Amino acid sequence: MSDLQCLFPTLGFLGAGNMATAIIRATVGRGLLAPETVQILDVVPEKTEQLHQELNVQIAADPAALARSVSALVLAVKPQTMDAALASLRDAVNENHLVISIAAGIPAGRIARGLRNRARVVRVMPNTPALIGCGAAGVAAGPGAGERDVAAVTQLFGAMGIAVPVAEEQLDAVTALSGSGPAYVFRVMEILREAGEEMGLARDISHALTLQTVLGAARLASESGEDPAVLRQRVTSPGGTTEAALGKFDELNLAGVFKAGVHRARDRSRELAGHD
Repeated sequence: MSDLQCLFPTLGFLGAGNMATAIIRATVGRGLLAPETVQILDVVPEKTEQLHQELNVQIAADPAALARSVSALVLAVKPQTMDAALASLRDAVNENHLVISIAAGIPAGRIARGLRNRARVVRVMPNTPALIGCGAAGVAAGPGAGERDVAAVTQLFGAMGIAVPVAEEQLDAVTALSGSGPAYVFRVMEILREAGEEMGLARDISHALTLQTVLGAARLASESGEDPAVLRQRVTSPGGTTEAALGKFDELNLAGVFKAGVHRARDRSRELAGHD
């Protein structure tokens, strides 16, 4: 029996969208959780049937039955449907349940109240590279949850990349940095590709060079352990082309604009959460 199986003897998923599917494939698909210990339920039966056919996980009859059959439950529903989801679960959960929410912008306190404070709640902010096992997630304790709960959930999401424990009030910053972060990188890639095309490169060549440049830079930063500033300086020869480009970026205050965008994402996360 794997360490993860010991932490999660039975695990349920309310919602079988992309992120729930990523978790199931990263755990059941790699033998970290036995398929018979995982229960799933979604409003779209085709989603659950596909996962059942692929990995032999079990399909629950309804939300209450799902909750009653597991010790830990991942809420993988859209934020706008969370209140209805909680209402469907509240009579079936108890203080022995660990409830893990991956819904953006919904405070743990709201989830706990929706379950009549009968469960331990942990919030997680993952990101889309988890779909290929390269995710980054922040994990925060909510009402009733202790250090062991956070450690268990951190290990669960670590199966899809990295996961780090943070205070819940820091999840807005995590959302802005790593939750939305892939979109920033994709936008930079678009800009680089467009610049290559403007300078006469064919679109497919510009795309291939951009993709490999971003991938190579990320791997170099990860595998070398060097600070990005040090790596940047090594590429920047005095009076050279890189220095010319970076100088133009500084002239246009690229760093200030970029940071302003990230801060705006953090503020929007707070707005969406409202006042708990």
